[in-house]
Amino acid sequence: MSHSLVTYSGSIQPDWVDYNGHLRDAYYLLLFSFGTDGLMDQLGLDAAGRAETGHSLYTVECHLNFLREVRHASHVEVHTRILGHDAKRLHVYHSLVHPGRDGLLAASEQLLLNVDVSAARTTGFASGVLHRLQVLFSLQRSDPRPEHVGKVIRVPWPVIGGQP
Repeated sequence: MSHSLVTYSGSIQPDWVDYNGHLRDAYYLLLFSFGTDGLMDQLGLDAAGRAETGHSLYTVECHLNFLREVRHASHVEVHTRILGHDAKRLHVYHSLVHPGRDGLLAASEQLLLNVDVSAARTTGFASGVLHRLQVLFSLQRSDPRPEHVGKVIRVPWPVIGGQP
């Protein structure tokens, strides 16, 4: 049983589609960005939480896997898992799916930092946010590791004389 959260739900807009009738590369990342916004809302970093704490999440690293074509007007959801965290960093996994259907459309592993926006520097999560993060992580930690986590981009070295 998966404990991932639905952090975004919506339809693919006409201007997001390329000349092949597929979702443009950049819009996959936009959908995952909307998923991060949804996660922030659930953690207490919505508009009111950001105003109260002066904190926000900044994405500092992202790996994106394009797995299946997505077409105009398709309804999609972003599901989010917390893979790990410390006092100011958050490791997340977003998956893009057609609701109620098997198979991933795309996956994104990301590292987010909690930032004090006025000081323009990283800082620890506010206590309420940290508590919600810990509760969510404890629910999700026993879920199986997603297939597209920790992958490295590379072309295998050519083998010459049997040696890599």
